[in-house]
Formats: sequence, C-alpha cells, structure tokens
Amino acid sequence: MTFTAVGRRVLITGGTGSFGRTMTRRLLDGGASEVRVLSRDEAKQDEMRRRLGDERVRYHVGDVRDYDTVASAAREVDFVFHAAALKQVPSCEFFPLEAVRTNILGSANVIEAAARNGVGSVVVLSTDKAVYPINAMGMSKALMEKVAQAHARNNPRSGTVVSCVRYGNVMCSRGSVIPLIIEQLKAGVVPTVTDPGMTRFLMSLADSVELVEHAFQHARAGDVFIRKAAACTIGDLVTALCELFDAPVKYDVIGVRHGEKQHETLASRDELAKADDFGSFYRVPADARDLNYALYVTEGSLSERPDEDFNSANAQRLAVPEIVALLRALPEVRAELALREPVLIS
Repeated sequence: MTFTAVGRRVLITGGTGSFGRTMTRRLLDGGASEVRVLSRDEAKQDEMRRRLGDERVRYHVGDVRDYDTVASAAREVDFVFHAAALKQVPSCEFFPLEAVRTNILGSANVIEAAARNGVGSVVVLSTDKAVYPINAMGMSKALMEKVAQAHARNNPRSGTVVSCVRYGNVMCSRGSVIPLIIEQLKAGVVPTVTDPGMTRFLMSLADSVELVEHAFQHARAGDVFIRKAAACTIGDLVTALCELFDAPVKYDVIGVRHGEKQHETLASRDELAKADDFGSFYRVPADARDLNYALYVTEGSLSERPDEDFNSANAQRLAVPEIVALLRALPEVRAELALREPVLIS
C-alpha cells in the first residue's frame, strides 16, 4: 500500500522547518487539497509562501503551547504531522522548562486537538535521544512518546490513531552539524568537532519522510516506528566533507557539549524483544495492558531479550567513501558543491 494525500487536508506543526518544508512539497506533489503550516516564525512563513507560490498551502501563525491555536488549525483536517519542537540539546539543557512546555505540553495540545477534531491519524516526530535520555531534550521527547501512547491506552475507541516515529540525525536539517561544517569550510575555517570518535545515525530528509509515510500506512494506536539507519563517527563525517569540498582533512576538537552522548540508541533491547521487523523499519507496539496486572499473569519463562540495543556503535558503520557517496546524493550538498570555490585553510 502506498501513502496517498490525494484530496486530503493535512496539518504540519513546525511546518517551516526542514522536515515541514520537505513534507509540504511531497504532499502538494501527491495531490493534497490543502496543507496547513503552523509555526511561530512569520518571516519563515513568508519566505515559504513566496518560494512555493501554491494557494493550497495555508499558513497559521501560532505556537503549539497554545491549545486554542492548535485546535483552530486542526479543524476539518485528515492527517497531522507533529514536527514542532525544541531540538537543540545545549539550549534545552539551559532552559529545560521551555523543552517541557513545547515538547511535552505542546505535543499533548496537538494530540488532544486532533482527537477532538476527529483527525484520522497523527504522527509525532521523536528522536534517538529519547532512548535512555541523559539530556532535557531527550527526556522531553521520551515523555512526548509516553503522552502519545497514553492517549492510545486511555482512549481505545478513539477514531484518531496517534503514533510516533523515532530517528537519528537528519542530514542537512537546520542547526545540524553538516551545514555548520560546510559553512566553516566555505569560510576557510578549520572545522570544529566535539569528539571525532563520537558516533551518530545518519538519515536524509527523504528517509525521514518515508518513515513518517510508513507510519501512516501501518500504524496502530500507540505504535513507535524506527528506521534501521546506518551510522558513522563524527571524525569520518568531517573527513568526508573535507574531501568533498577539496579541503585539507583537519579539524579542531572542542569537546563534548552539554548533555551529549558518545553514542545514540534508536531502540532498546526491551523494545526489540517485542518489535515487529518490517525489513527497513521496526514497529514497537504500545503496552496495551491496564492497571489490573493480575489479569496478565502467565506461566512459563519470560520472553528472551536481545543481548544488545540498536545503537550507533553497533549499527552498520559507514566508511568515508560511503559517507561521501551519501552526501553527494543530498540536494543541499549538491547545491553547495555547485557554488563552491577553492577552499583555502591556513
């Protein structure tokens, strides 16, 4: 089955971000009758409006922290993509209550507004940092997932299917490491890295969109969908970018920032024990039991759990030539390469 948007009205929260812009184009190309973009940034909305020039896109200035704003934007909508979030790990460390207000309470507003408006399906976007979280951003995203699953558990007859997708770093998304390194290389500055041995999952925007569409096709209430992404070290990523832009392979190590992990985890071993394997994806179902645990007593041994989590240290490791090939396939990198001038780093 292929996800289709023909004749559908769709709301994208945080729609002016990297995912939102990509998803909007995809929906328009797929025949959506209306795409509503909800975000706080009127300047980015104006830029998006002029660039797209499509009357099917409607722009709503507002914040997911305000329930009434979300409820208004969600009226007569078929699907909701919830991408609005505070995503920067260091800034959430300094202002954790802001992460709570946007990532947890704002997500609760989106889910509640969708359910009250009879929206058919809601997919909320999560992150690998929600697994074994050590930072405020990951903790708030983990609780966002719990809010989504609690809605499914507490509203079994709801006509609104709420599910989650969880993925790692989206390459070339706003504020991510790849655009920063490219900017440094273009300026002739030695790139900075936190720790060259640190590992991260890599996904393109197209991969993230495919994951969300997969969730819309297959989701049951409370499901979490995870893409089996490949990973690389930060040092190899910088090396690949230096090679692409014909720059000397060198970088300055600045040390690990507030709240960062050495490796990220996409699925815990406990989740993998009950996950459905879709080849390129895992589906982790919600625990649908109620609080009457005595009803679920069984005899026999407990189910076996895998020995390892699925993390960026044991995932498929990309070598530098593979990273170069992956980067060359990204439209954003191709555009930068087309404009490049010789990089001179002293």
